[in-house]
Amino acid sequence: MIDPVVSSRRDTSWIGDDPRFGELRAAYRRFVFPVTAAFLLWFLTYVLCSAYARDLMATKVVGHVNVALVFGLLQFVSTFGIALAYGRYAARRLDPLAEALRSADAAHSDPAGRTGRGGDQEPTEIPA
Repeated sequence: MIDPVVSSRRDTSWIGDDPRFGELRAAYRRFVFPVTAAFLLWFLTYVLCSAYARDLMATKVVGHVNVALVFGLLQFVSTFGIALAYGRYAARRLDPLAEALRSADAAHSDPAGRTGRGGDQEPTEIPA
């Protein structure tokens, strides 16, 4: 096992200046910011309707199921939907960019081509 202290000693200050890092951050933000804003707006609508539109929320849909219950369940559905969409987006857009940065970091930190050990240092076991 690699000691995280040893592996964190590598010089990674260059990575913030790499245009691929900026591209990764921009791609992340293109998904996260709009989806977060939409979800917060959806959640705030649910809360405000529950507080101020009681007649609307009390409207029966089927049997004892009312609009408030449907909206509450849709909160869970939208949360899982967002998680699924993010997983797909990350696999398609973010992971390739992150892998390119990992490869560049490995080449930058160890010009001889050895990866993950911060140069010639031997991995150290972490006591369990």
